[in-house]
Amino acid sequence: MRKPLLRIPYTDVLPSPATIPPSAATPSGAISALHTFFRSPPPKGLPPSTVVLSGAGLSVASGLADYRGDKGTYRVNKTYRPIYYHEFLASHEARKRYWARSFLGWSSLHNAKPNPGHHAVGDLGKLGLVSSVITQNVDSFHPRAHPDLPTLELHGYLRATVCTSCWNEYPRDTFQDELARLNPVWAAFLKEVVASGALATEDPDEKRARGIRMNPDGDVELPEAPYTTFRYPACPNCLAHPPTLADGSRGVVDVDREGAWKHSNTAGILKPAVVMFGESISHKVKQTAEEAVDSAGRLLVLATSLATYSAWRLAKRAKDRGMPIAIVNIGGVRGEDAFFPDLDPQQTGAQGVRVEMSTESLLPTLVEELRRSRTQGTSALPGPAVEPKKRGGAVFKDMLS
Repeated sequence: MRKPLLRIPYTDVLPSPATIPPSAATPSGAISALHTFFRSPPPKGLPPSTVVLSGAGLSVASGLADYRGDKGTYRVNKTYRPIYYHEFLASHEARKRYWARSFLGWSSLHNAKPNPGHHAVGDLGKLGLVSSVITQNVDSFHPRAHPDLPTLELHGYLRATVCTSCWNEYPRDTFQDELARLNPVWAAFLKEVVASGALATEDPDEKRARGIRMNPDGDVELPEAPYTTFRYPACPNCLAHPPTLADGSRGVVDVDREGAWKHSNTAGILKPAVVMFGESISHKVKQTAEEAVDSAGRLLVLATSLATYSAWRLAKRAKDRGMPIAIVNIGGVRGEDAFFPDLDPQQTGAQGVRVEMSTESLLPTLVEELRRSRTQGTSALPGPAVEPKKRGGAVFKDMLS
């Protein structure tokens, strides 16, 4: 496989952050600063609500791997690189490799659940403090944890596959069953691996000791695995109704006697319904994300280094609008000094907060404190209560179409 022309950004350790305000270096100080962040009115002319921008670190407590954390894939697996969109489209062998690894990793991802950090975000919505969530994560934990709080999945979601020709979506569970049918030897191997508990442990060192590397987004790497033997299906819709290609010709979509993809096909490729590396986010998703930022008066950044430009630009947009920003992330954040320039050294959180702590414990404690202060009437929490919405990400329906 040729060396990619695209560079994965910020795989090295980012500089350690300065705690803002300095009193937020302890858990109680961080809670106090974030309490002040939510309690204080936003700058004049800005709405009283807060938009959340979250990343992979939020799901680490659910047992999923992240990219740039202390035990993230870019730290512990220096040879790892994700498949690129153009490779996936161009290479039958690359798709075999991708779907084989995804097949092995899907059960762990499917069985994982939102953790207290996700549920705390929903609680902030119920308190009327958070109006919407923009997440870079593709695990669907946000819409599962708080279906009534609007969530935009900036980079898509793994719960479905999508055809690159007709753009029909299919449930990932159904696709997994089809992969198992087409690959009985792999399915038997997966059953043995699951029974051994090798995929259940959350300790990356233990997984490596068993010859398994768990990467983000449900990717399981097995050194020297026979990926070339793996088979996958074509898009059912394109198989029944071959599409017209860009040059006006009729696409070729065919399968073998058992229903596996044929190398001669020119259409009907199924991909995960995520934005792959090297793939562009749709204009509609970009616009919706910008509107979510523009309709809020504060930005709460959770468990992300903002290494991807699609996320960083939203934080930059918030700063350019004069929105106070709070960042809760273990480790450095891309260009974070630009988010906290010229803060009053005496400010206690109203203008900005930067803490380096786990969202799993910090956010639930923050919610408890906010509820307590509301009950005691010690502070008026701004903003109206969140109105019930349609389930899941329905508020941002068809954002990937």
